[in-house]
Parts: sequence; structure tokens; C-alpha cells
Amino acid sequence: MEEIYKIYDFKDEKEWLSGRMNGIGGSDASSVVGMNPYKTNIDLFEEKIGRKIPEDISDKPYVIYGKKAEEHIRELFQLDYPEYLVEHHEFRILQSIQHPFMQASLDGEITDQEERKGILEIKTTNILHSMQYEKWKDRIPDNYYLQVLHYLLVTGYDFVVLRAHLNSSWGKDVRTQVRHYFIERNEVQEDLDYLLQEEIKFWKYVESGRKPPLILPEI
Repeated sequence: MEEIYKIYDFKDEKEWLSGRMNGIGGSDASSVVGMNPYKTNIDLFEEKIGRKIPEDISDKPYVIYGKKAEEHIRELFQLDYPEYLVEHHEFRILQSIQHPFMQASLDGEITDQEERKGILEIKTTNILHSMQYEKWKDRIPDNYYLQVLHYLLVTGYDFVVLRAHLNSSWGKDVRTQVRHYFIERNEVQEDLDYLLQEEIKFWKYVESGRKPPLILPEI
């Protein structure tokens, strides 16, 4: 089987974070196409050319919670779905061979009983009002959907399973809804083709240093 990505294993989080700056990662994909409400494609462009330093959110409570919970959620997924082989490599970056600016850091890699390779993506979020539940109703929020599409582009894998833990507070109780979203590559090929072309187009702007046209999120 033809290799479509290179593997880079870093010794610690500092080196891994530095390596992530060398291209487009999964969390960048929604900004590329103007579907990130917190970061425009111009913001991302300025980060990639070194004009702007990305905001450090590592000390945010929700980031710390998600990071600490990930290992345990991965283990719970394995218990809930023993038919999958689940693997994880800390501080690993996968880099596309055909498009070296595209890279991925995965929460998990899974293999099904037919030996097909897939991606495990883990999300934790605090639900503060009912409208936030609507974003997860029967679908993945756009920014997370684009993130896993990007991972499919880098890896060439066959499918994605996204496991979401939606936390909400009821008095002193914390209630968690666990939802699973299954995506088959062959069912989203049109979206994959679109995202690939947009990322190629965006990176040409980065390489030239020429600012791309602003794309604003749809309200």
C-alpha cells in the first residue's frame, strides 16, 4: 500500500506544539473556509506567516479539562466498542506526502474488524443553554466536521468516529450526554474535494505572503 503521510514523533509537548505551526492542522480547517466564529482566514494567514502569535489557551479550564479527560474517554470508547482496535501516539504529527503543508494530530487511530483504518476524535464541551444542544443534534458542529474531514485528507483513512461528551450543570450535579457520530469517507467525498481545494488555495497565499480575501462566517 502506498504511503500517503510521514510520521513525526516529538519528545515532549513543547516540541510538538512548535511542529504544529509548520502547516495547516485540523483545528485550522474551519478558519480556512470562513466557518470558524472565533478566527477568520485572515487571522490564520497572519499566524502562518509569523505576523501574529496565536492566542495561548492552554491555561483555560475547558482546555485543561479536555486534555485530562481525553485518555479516560479513549479507554471508555474501547470498552464500549471492543470490536475496534484503538491506538494512540502522544506528541505525534502526521504530514501529508502529496501536500506537505497539511498535517494531523489524532486523538486516536482505530481499526475495525475488516482491517479498515479510521480516526477517533474526542470532544468535551460544556452546554450552557439549549441552543448549544441544537448544534450537536443529529450532526457535528461545522468546525469539528471540517476538522475530521481534514484528518481524512491527511491520512487517507476510511472512516471517523467522533465521541462527544456534552456536560451540563444541574444545581450541584454535572450531567453528561455521550454521543457518537460515524462518518464514512465515501459518503463525504464531495466535501473532502472542496476542503482540499480551499486548503491548497489558502496555502498559496501563505507561501506568497499575499493576504487572501476575507471570508466571514455565515450568521
